This record gives sequence, structure tokens and C-alpha cells, in this order.
Amino acid sequence: MSDKHLSTQFDADLAGISNRVIEMGGMVESQVAQAVYALANFSGETATFVLAQEERVNQMEVEIDRDLSAIIARRQPTARDLRLLIAVSKTIANLERVGDEAARIARTVQRLINTGVSSRLRLPVADLGFECDLAVAQLRKALDAFARLDTAMALTVLKTDDQIDREFDGLLRKLITYMMEDPRTISSCLDMLFISKAIERVGDHAMNIAEHVVFV
Repeated sequence: MSDKHLSTQFDADLAGISNRVIEMGGMVESQVAQAVYALANFSGETATFVLAQEERVNQMEVEIDRDLSAIIARRQPTARDLRLLIAVSKTIANLERVGDEAARIARTVQRLINTGVSSRLRLPVADLGFECDLAVAQLRKALDAFARLDTAMALTVLKTDDQIDREFDGLLRKLITYMMEDPRTISSCLDMLFISKAIERVGDHAMNIAEHVVFV
């Protein structure tokens, strides 16, 4: 078998893996957005859908990781090719954790609904929605950078990560004020805080993916 044929097959294997990573990324983007939608609308049905998607995301990580191991065993890549496969492995791990954060939000929504918390309760859900939009946008940019191996785009993700951190800090101060003004909101505000922290971690995972692009 010629070296050219081997190279062409390796490129095809890489393209197939990359496409599946992007598909997995799209699924977890949707998970996060749907989880926050479930909170904003107190939708138990949407929360259940998010949890069902988590199983598929976990399965995709296992399948892609298995195929990565097979490619490394068959092709024995070196230099940039090996760095790319390592970056793919780390990227799917980060995407799986994003799915975990979305599932954590969905489970919190289910608990709020089951404990009878009213959707009319005065809570800063809109602030969470804005933070979520920022985190999902960061994740999308990081995945675009991965798909194109675009270092400039990856660096943009790294430089704008602080914005999500500032949103989290601002929401924390607002929640503290709510709890001081009305102790009845303490339990629900703590749930909001955990959700906000989960969204912030989504931004952190997006930053990790961008760092992997720079590594390649």
C-alpha cells in the first residue's frame, strides 16, 4: 500500500472524527440552551429532554474515544497529527462535561418544580439567560476554531472569557441582595447560584477547547 494512500485514508479518518466532534458540540450547545429555557419556563418536559440527551452525549464520547484509539494504533501518527488527535480527545472530554453541567441545571429545575417553587418568584432568571447566551456563544466560537484549526479565533475566545466571569460575579451580588431582602428566597437563590456556576463552567470548558486549538 502506497504512502499516499495511507495519508489519504488518515486524512479521511481525521475528517470523520472532526465532523462527529462538531456534531457532539452542537448537541451540548442545545443542551445548555434547553436547560436554561426549562428554568425560564419551569418546563419539566424540557428538563427531561435535556437529561435524555445527556445519555447520547456520553455515548458519543465513548464512541469517538474508541475510534481515536483505533486510529492511533493503526496509523501511529507523530508530530502535528498526534497533537491533533490528543486535542480531539481532550475536546470531547470537555464537551461531555458541558453536557454534565446542562444535566445539572435540568435536575435543579426538576427539583424546583417538584418542591412547588412558583415561576412567579422574583428571581433573576433573565440574568441567567444572558450569561447562558455568552457561554453558548463562546462554546460555538471554540468549536468553529476547532473545525478550522483557526488560532486567531481561538485566541478571541481566550480573551473574552472574563466577560462570563463578570456576569457571574454580578449575579452573585444580586442574589445576595435578594436573600437579605426576603429570606424566603434563600433556597431558590442558592439554586440559581449553582446554575449560574454551571453556566460559568461551560465558558471555562469553551476556553479549554480554544487552548487545545492553540496547542495543535
